[in-house]
Order: sequence, then C-alpha cells, then structure tokens
Amino acid sequence: MASRMFSKGVTSLILLSSLASPSFAGGLERGGYNIDLLFDNSRFAVQSGATYVMPQRKLKNVKDTDPTDGLGTNGIGGGSTTADDTEDYWVPYLGVKVGFGDAIDCMGDYSTPFGAHTNPGADWLGVNDNIETKISTRNYGLTCSYRFDMGPGQFRLIGGGFYQTVEGFKTRLVAPITGPAALIYDGTGRLELADQAMGWRAGIAYEIPEYAFRASLVYNSKVKYDDLTGTVDLTEVPKAVSPTNPYLGVVTPVYGSAEAPDSVELKLQSGIAPDWLAFGSVKWTNWSVLQSIAFCPKATKGVVACTANSQLTSLDLFYRDGWTISGGVGHKFNEYWAGAVSLTWDRGTSQGYGAQTDTWTLGAGVSYTPVENVEWRLAGAVGIMTSGESGTYVYNGRTYGNDVSYSFGDDLVAALSTSVKVKF
Repeated sequence: MASRMFSKGVTSLILLSSLASPSFAGGLERGGYNIDLLFDNSRFAVQSGATYVMPQRKLKNVKDTDPTDGLGTNGIGGGSTTADDTEDYWVPYLGVKVGFGDAIDCMGDYSTPFGAHTNPGADWLGVNDNIETKISTRNYGLTCSYRFDMGPGQFRLIGGGFYQTVEGFKTRLVAPITGPAALIYDGTGRLELADQAMGWRAGIAYEIPEYAFRASLVYNSKVKYDDLTGTVDLTEVPKAVSPTNPYLGVVTPVYGSAEAPDSVELKLQSGIAPDWLAFGSVKWTNWSVLQSIAFCPKATKGVVACTANSQLTSLDLFYRDGWTISGGVGHKFNEYWAGAVSLTWDRGTSQGYGAQTDTWTLGAGVSYTPVENVEWRLAGAVGIMTSGESGTYVYNGRTYGNDVSYSFGDDLVAALSTSVKVKF
C-alpha cells in the first residue's frame, strides 16, 4: 500500500525536477521533447507551465583577427574586448492527456523544443561575426500509447507525430563604412529565415505501479527543413563599397535546408523505500547534423546546387552530438507536499568554435497537492557553464571563425519553473 500511495504523490516530481535542467542543454536545446504527461494515471489531465532561464555567458579577451573586413566595432577602430553573449528566455508548455478505455492514452502538447538567442551587441570587437542571432521553434504534437499486461506490470507501445515551425534572424557587420556615407549607412547585414516541417516519435515503456517503477525508451525523429526561405538584407551597405556586387544595397530572397536533430532518451524511475523515489535519464541528441547551413540566392535555385561555393551567406554552428545524463531522488513528506533534487551533466556541443561547453546543473523542486485533482509545482536550478575558447575551425577544407577569437570562464546559469496540473 505504501508504494501505491507513493506513486500517486511523488512520481510526478520527475517532470518537475527536469523542467529546468534541459532548458539550457547543448546545441539549440530548450524545452526539448517531453511526453511525461502521457503516463499520468488519470482519465483526463491538463498541464500548463513555463520555465524562465537566465544564462550568464560572458565573452572576454576578444580579438578582431581579420583586418580585411575592417577592425573594431564599426570597421575602423574601437570596441570592447568583452561582451555579454546570452539573453534570458521563457520556455512555455501546455499538454492535455485523455485516456480511452483501459488500454489507450493520448496526449496533445504545445512546446518550444529548440531555440537560441545571443546578443553581444554592436560595441564589441566581434561584430563582423555576430551582433544578434535569434532562432525560435514552435512544436505541436500528438502522442498515443497502447498498454497491456505483461508479467507483474504493463508494457506500453508509444507512437506519435508533431508539426514544427522555425524562424530566426542574424545581424552582423558586413563592411566598414567611412566618410559622409557613415551618416546614412551602418554597414550591417541581416539574414532572416523561416520554415515548417513534420516529425514523428516511437517508443516503449514498462511499468510496475506497485513499486512506482517505470522504464521508457523513446526515439524522436529528425525534422527536415528542406524549404528554408528568407531574405538577406544588405540595404545598409551601399553599392559604392563594391560596385560589381549585385547584392549590396538591396534585399535578396534566399533559400537553404537544415535538420532539427533526432534523439533517443532512456528514462528510469523506481521506488526505493516507502515515500522515496530514485530517477535518472540518459539522452543522446544528434546535434552534429548542424554544421554550416548555406543560404543561396533564390534566383539560382535549380541552376546550381546551394553549397559553400555558391552561398550568399551561411549560419555556422559546427556542433557535435550532445549527451545529457541526469539523476535524482524524490520524497513524499505528507499527503500535500513532496520534493525532489537532481543533478544533470550535459556535454557541450561546441568544438573550439562557439561557447557551448559542458554544463553541470543542480535542480530542486516541490509539489503541492491541496486537493486530489490539482497539483502545483515549483522548481529551480543553478548550474555552471564551463570555461573554454573560440577561434578558427576547419570544415570541408574551409576555415571558419577566422574573423574573431575569444575566451570565456566558468559562468553561471539559473532557471525557475512553475506548472499547474488538473486531472480527473
């Protein structure tokens, strides 16, 4: 009986304790994919929540290393050797779960699984590389499962699909502007992009409710953005800079292609004593699919292949695959309150280019259940983004990152999350 009472009160803390940690994992990870609501034992459940993440990555020892594109913040001198690189952000979530009979459960959800926002500004020495970059996604999913008795517990087959949109922009200094023209032009260029695509997931799970035991293995497919479209705006760079360049001084429609990565996640939980639960997870994410994303003039589509040799610009990421390992314990204090703590390690995806290094995160949260069908959760996390440096990187025989170099120390990241679940 103690195990059953425990499973009703504390297993939900696994979701609570994990809300913050994945929100600042490597690559473009934010909320990621989360289908924990599918396992709720109620016939109907709705959950809404949000996480606020505060990364504090500070770049230092910045050097403008390419004199051919101008030196300094305006291309002619000056500029700071430090910059605050990251912006705070919100990660919203909404899920609805419905049970059909004794065997079928379905869940619909809205989330923002991937994103990025760096904003070092226009006053640092790396403006030729980046002034501001922002990428955001929206994900609408439907996931169902079929469960049946097997041994002392139940086996569950999981499948579903999702529709995902992406949009973003990048602004940087393209050319230095001197003389009277500097009163009219600032020399910056801006890439804007957008697309939408579909993905799918499949998985299995095994549960023994009596012991609050659950093991799940879920695969989320790649999302192939084969029709990325947008514009490159060079109206802030006058034709006089290079009279033979047809793209200066105008807005040019562009196209490209990219993939959001596939992932595999194993999650485990088990009651270890009356009112105590242990949980953990291991996740692999195929971030190496994102290297250099070329954008080519739309007028050339079907004429020449869009590659590094024909591109107008590119979005350079050069990620390696990500690994995230998390573990923790939860405890039910009484019929109203429960708590959990967790420790998460995320392997950095940068490879000497960029500022995504290993992250260690300590998370903690509480759950309050004032009545049987309402649950409120509050969680927080604090972590260390480890030190490193960024410079040149060679990919397919081409050298990238040779416009700026910088280093960074061990920086703080923190997050707060809250959610409310109503179930019947």
